[in-house]
Amino acid sequence: QAQLVESGGGSVQSGGSLRLSCAASGHNYRRVCMGWFRQAPGKEREGVAVIDSDGRTRYANSVKGRFTISQDNAKNSLYLEMNSLKPEDTAMYYCASAPSNDGWWLVGAYYTVWGQGTQVTVSS
Repeated sequence: QAQLVESGGGSVQSGGSLRLSCAASGHNYRRVCMGWFRQAPGKEREGVAVIDSDGRTRYANSVKGRFTISQDNAKNSLYLEMNSLKPEDTAMYYCASAPSNDGWWLVGAYYTVWGQGTQVTVSS
């Protein structure tokens, strides 16, 4: 059974950095796109960043220039480097995989496997 497990969340002050990791395990399954999403209390889930099987990346405007998504296929791992963090980045962060190029659009419905999430809290 496919499984994604996030780690690396925590509490930082505004302007700080965190690096999230997502480890994939289980049966080989089609992972055309890997994405990071976040959801803050009382807000809708937001697509943050996506990387496809060719290594192309795409970011939400709210994180562009501050966050970097990367993957290590040999380690079956996905990463999100977050710099210049702001209080509005506070949320539960989830990694997810999509079996088709539809995942490029960072719409949650196109993603079929999700992790449990890791909390990121940024204080001012």
